Amino acid sequence: MDIAIDNIRLADEDNPKGYYELEVVKTIKNDTSWLDGLVGKAFKMVSMLLYDLPRDRRYKIIFMRRNMEEILASQHVMLQRQGKPCDADEHATMRKLFAQHLEHVQSWLAGQREMEVCYIWHHDLLQQPRNALTPVCKILGRPLDIQRMVDVVDVRLYRHRYRTQYESSCRG
Repeated sequence: MDIAIDNIRLADEDNPKGYYELEVVKTIKNDTSWLDGLVGKAFKMVSMLLYDLPRDRRYKIIFMRRNMEEILASQHVMLQRQGKPCDADEHATMRKLFAQHLEHVQSWLAGQREMEVCYIWHHDLLQQPRNALTPVCKILGRPLDIQRMVDVVDVRLYRHRYRTQYESSCRG
């Protein structure tokens, strides 16, 4: 499957293999014309922008979940590298706001008929990639090279760990 990226945000110390982003995605609230050129392609979108997807299309969403403490630890390291402050109060506020957002967006997604969603846990993807990726093939409804997908997983990049077990799930 083709992945739409523009390589504007280049690989760095925080993401040495790159970001796989498409800047135009950030314009979705005001401009959706770019979606026409992405039919059948995959692109990365932060969950806050899912609300702005036009309802006249069908979407297959692979929603990556990650332990909140790992997300916040990763963000903290990135902010430190950029010389930006990050204090404990801000950390607690971000944890609360992000948890509320995730609860809301997952509830909202459950009611969107035009959106099929597959939730994949980051931890599962790194620990058991073949098992975590099998639902991706199912939701996309096409055969994909699972071994090639597994080969891309690089556990050396898993630097902010929090040890618990998660379950990946899909719903259509």
